[in-house]
Amino acid sequence: MQLLYKGKTKDVYRLDNGNYYLLFKDDVTGEDGVFDPGSNQVGLTMEGVGKNNLLMSEYFFKKLEGAGIRTHFVGADHENTSMEVLGATPFGKGLEVICRLRAVGSFYRRYKDYVEEGAPLPAYVEMTFKNDELGDPLVTRDGLEALHVLTGEEYDTLKAMTQKITQLIAQDLKQKGLELYDIKYEFGRCEGEVTLIDEISSGNMRVYKEGKYIQPDDLFELFF
Repeated sequence: MQLLYKGKTKDVYRLDNGNYYLLFKDDVTGEDGVFDPGSNQVGLTMEGVGKNNLLMSEYFFKKLEGAGIRTHFVGADHENTSMEVLGATPFGKGLEVICRLRAVGSFYRRYKDYVEEGAPLPAYVEMTFKNDELGDPLVTRDGLEALHVLTGEEYDTLKAMTQKITQLIAQDLKQKGLELYDIKYEFGRCEGEVTLIDEISSGNMRVYKEGKYIQPDDLFELFF
């Protein structure tokens, strides 16, 4: 097993069988000890959050695959807090896809002259390049095509997948009395097809209950 990359919340290894191994850590993104899924830096450590994120990712990947959505998930190792996944090629140097159901976080900070905080949004999809130095800059469909990061057809597929995935996750959370405000994904090309990769966990989403924000570690307890 070969270490390829040490990330903010996960380390990535290459396995001898050609697949990859994601080792989940107890770090989450944020600033000054406050969790923020849109942040570009590790803001705090929460004991046990790595295993919780693994379990939630496994749950959602299996659910999504059952709904016919292509993911890179192969299997989970709970004892070692790790997940085996298929290899995938990222779009460009990494593309993050955010689906917003309510105006909070960076969306509200950018557009607060036009929208009230917490206002409903119609499954609004936006994309950013993964670049900590530049603060993960937003990029449009035209920009992605002009830069040859993806094709127009891939963009349409990726957007439709994002909205369908978000709908399924939001419905699942709603059954538990929880409301999804926004969520962040990563996609890549796996065997030539657009594929959901990385993880789906409390560290990638903002969830509220009765109008109150739920911390990632508390979300796991409420979810399961």
